Amino acid sequence: MEGDFGPGVARRALGRLLEAVLANRGEANAVFDILAVLQSEDQGEIQEAVRACSRLFGALLERGELFVGQLPSEKMVMAGSQRATRKYKVWMRHRYHSCCNRLGELLAHPSFQVQELALGTLMKFVQLEGAHPLEKPKWEGNYLFPRQLFKSVVEGVLSPEEDHSLLLSQFREYLEHDDICYHTMQAATDVVVQVANGHPEVPLTFWNNAFTLLSAVSLPHQESEALNFYVKRAGAAGGWGLGWGKVHVASSPPTLQEHKKAFQLMWLSFLKYKLPLSLCKKVLVIMHDSILPHLAQPSLMIDFLTHAYNMGGAVSLLALNGLFILIHEHNLEYPDFYRKLYGLLDPSIFHVKYRARFFHLADLFLSSSHLPAYLVAAFAKRLSRLALTAPPEALLMVLPFICNLLRRHPACHILVHRPQGPELDADPYDPEEEDPAMSRALESSLWELQTLQQHYHPEVSRAAGVISQALSTSEVSIAPLLGLTAFEVFEQDLKKKGPESVPLEFIPAQGLLGRWDDLCAQHFTLS
Repeated sequence: MEGDFGPGVARRALGRLLEAVLANRGEANAVFDILAVLQSEDQGEIQEAVRACSRLFGALLERGELFVGQLPSEKMVMAGSQRATRKYKVWMRHRYHSCCNRLGELLAHPSFQVQELALGTLMKFVQLEGAHPLEKPKWEGNYLFPRQLFKSVVEGVLSPEEDHSLLLSQFREYLEHDDICYHTMQAATDVVVQVANGHPEVPLTFWNNAFTLLSAVSLPHQESEALNFYVKRAGAAGGWGLGWGKVHVASSPPTLQEHKKAFQLMWLSFLKYKLPLSLCKKVLVIMHDSILPHLAQPSLMIDFLTHAYNMGGAVSLLALNGLFILIHEHNLEYPDFYRKLYGLLDPSIFHVKYRARFFHLADLFLSSSHLPAYLVAAFAKRLSRLALTAPPEALLMVLPFICNLLRRHPACHILVHRPQGPELDADPYDPEEEDPAMSRALESSLWELQTLQQHYHPEVSRAAGVISQALSTSEVSIAPLLGLTAFEVFEQDLKKKGPESVPLEFIPAQGLLGRWDDLCAQHFTLS
């Protein structure tokens, strides 16, 4: 097949070649012509060639016309005195490998249609190789999952150069199958290590592709008897192809714990490398609900989480969720945890994207009645000081938060009511002190809340006025206030209906410069 032709001509020509190869082994050399079109620069011709290869090698796999076993050298077999059938099968198996290699390259083609078609064809071959293995089983009743072919697929979608977010969304559909999910975890682990160790500086594109794939892998929370497999052995009802190592036993499906071990190894292999800051944030966002619950040993994430927690800023805020789970559910001991949490309280805390998540977790961490009074007082005082410059939408949340701290810890009531205490000429609280135990917060008072009673926003002044009354024993839920925005506050104010008439007292202006005794009129005249 030489010369340029359109997709329609290519379809008919490839169809004739395909029929000839499948009908007569003597026409086997026509496979070269089919494979040559895979190298075309025309998108339509490539797509027709991929479809032809899919039909050709799919039929050969089903017929058993590809060599089974350790593939010998093509040159050695062709030069030897072996039977023609064996030579044909070895030769055709080499052509099959050439086809799969080219399809792997097409996963990086500029056209998404070509990428999608190449991916679908490779996954079809994975399914057929599982049903008709190209390796001899070690014993009756067992077979091998096509790991090498499948790994090449994973390598293709985890490209270091191309953003494959669209292609990965297509691959995600295959992850609904238990065997594909398991082998994806194994292959992704190998590919991440291979690329990270093989590049002095790993491209950001690869990390983003890897995260997209890893975050798409999910495990069930409970053991399930209904297993969904993509690769099924021919003639085996409900057979499975997961296997461990290289041997895949057909009668012993893996347990959920074994899935968790593979899931854990995949994430640990990914997180042991120095990731871009933007990617660390993405990992931390899903850590608490998509990663930690599925790990065999969640405590192994302590190094990553503590490192992230020590980075400061938004990364520390995001690491709180994972640390909370490890501390409360897995008995993790984290020295100076509250000191670090105290250090996260700065003016920016009211403006960050993850403000709601932070205060939700801070509320949980400070909910224990066994915390020392000096610690709770330090948090209440620091928040009160920060409240002086906070926006109204944050104040409407943080003021009930502080009052809840006082309700939980009666020993801190002296911050708002010290009947026999000395008069303070200056505030003894040290806002620069990093250790809450040394901040002298318990010797101070929450005068900031009294100041906020004069706030320009009536809802804020009303919320601050609560401390001037006896605090109720029941806490106020801050959950509805965590995500409050300036827009929502503004909308609420617009919907309020004021009184019909508002009494005003003012002296009407007389003349352009006002009344004669105004300061402006005394110094300026019109001429």
